[in-house]
Amino acid sequence: MSQMALSEVLEQLPAGVAVLDPSLEITWCNDRLRILAQRDTLPLGQAFYELFGTPEILGPDLCPFHTAIGRGQPARSTLKIDEKRFYDVHVTPLLDHQADGPDAIQSLVTLVRDVSTQVQQQEKLHAIHQAGLELGDLMPQEILEMSVEDRIELLKSKISHFTRDLLEYDNLEIRLTERETLELIPLLAIGMRDEAANRKLFALPEDNGVTGFVAATGKSYLCEDTESDPLYLAGAPDARSSLTVPLTLHDEILGTFNVENPKPGAFSEDDLQFLELFGRELSVALNTLELLVAEKATTVSENTERILREVAGPVDGILNDVAWVLERYIGHEPNVCDRLNQILERTREIKQLVHEVGESIAPRRSHLPPPGRQQRPRIRDKRVLFVDGDESIRRAAHELLERYGCNVETAHNGDSASVMLRQSHYDTVVADIRLEDMTGYECFCQLREINREVPVILMTGFGYDPTHSIVKARQAGGLKAVLYKPFRLDQLLTELEAAVGEPV
Repeated sequence: MSQMALSEVLEQLPAGVAVLDPSLEITWCNDRLRILAQRDTLPLGQAFYELFGTPEILGPDLCPFHTAIGRGQPARSTLKIDEKRFYDVHVTPLLDHQADGPDAIQSLVTLVRDVSTQVQQQEKLHAIHQAGLELGDLMPQEILEMSVEDRIELLKSKISHFTRDLLEYDNLEIRLTERETLELIPLLAIGMRDEAANRKLFALPEDNGVTGFVAATGKSYLCEDTESDPLYLAGAPDARSSLTVPLTLHDEILGTFNVENPKPGAFSEDDLQFLELFGRELSVALNTLELLVAEKATTVSENTERILREVAGPVDGILNDVAWVLERYIGHEPNVCDRLNQILERTREIKQLVHEVGESIAPRRSHLPPPGRQQRPRIRDKRVLFVDGDESIRRAAHELLERYGCNVETAHNGDSASVMLRQSHYDTVVADIRLEDMTGYECFCQLREINREVPVILMTGFGYDPTHSIVKARQAGGLKAVLYKPFRLDQLLTELEAAVGEPV
């Protein structure tokens, strides 16, 4: 191919192409590089970095040109030009094989691609994930002391903030499904007509607009033009397009999330992806807030629940420490071992006494269903060891299961769980697959080696299992069940009933 033909080909590439000398001055470039640099003329003879002012180098090579020159190999990096422009730079050295070291570099061929869209999407996905963490951050003590109404208002303010500032949607409506009647109860409406916000809708595919269709089918719905869409019911003033996604948790439809825009075709597939992801995070937050879990009946007053919350962690710490000390004294100091065993039993009695006293004096709250302790007799008085590095999960295990008469004890890692199992009897062990000191499979094997009779249930978040612990445990045999966090209470109770009710 002639040099002229090659130059014409390079001019047609969607990427900017430049040839630099070892001092990084541009000796040739195509017009695409000029466009990316926002120059009126080809920047021949200029230093490469001068094209873009003072860009921030994001990596992976923090100095791609020097890396290419020093190693004689291709290098790449991403340049942040400004808040909205990101360019990928790939540098390939052309070598004179008759020379050595830096003298062997004849020139550097540089490709510059505009990756702004991809980077911004990744940043937005990360921001959505961080927003989800903040939405679900409802466990600090000051939050726990709030009333249900205050918690709802806090969550609504967070949703409004992230929807407007992160997703950049001004008109939104969130409705939650009432399980018995299928009515879609308004939780939050911003920018909607009053008649639309107060409209009675049901989770039915017909005669209930887009919202009812999405709630009934669990499928997202993109309305390109409200004036021609047969399902659309008027919501925001002058709205010409809308996007509605289901709020789901473990295949259960909790409600709907709807956003609207005055322009036709205002929402893209990217908007659909972002809203669905944010909807998943919101569903987890709603579950954490206990807005939608009717089974979470309590048999004690809020004050007694608070006492139990505060006692559970320290009690588990004492049990863990005493079991650790006891394991090291066995066979050496029988009297010390006896005393340590007494401490274990008396420590367990403390929490049980608090629970029993609180239960006996607590008034029943009329809006809750009958006490759960009478509804799950198979797990009453069963001892469950919960193993998870997340303090909020360990705390939740106490709060949820002890309402049904379970005796819950927790461990924060696999080694601590093994010590507890060697020193005490448990009817079942529930362990997360992501522990700080070992994989879920290693923990599973260690527990089975200590006691092959105890049923083991593994937990994972949204099916995420990078070490394939669940597959390996199933292949090894003896895995009782798998729970997916954030777990629904009825699923947790069902799996525990199955585990303690049958031999492994």
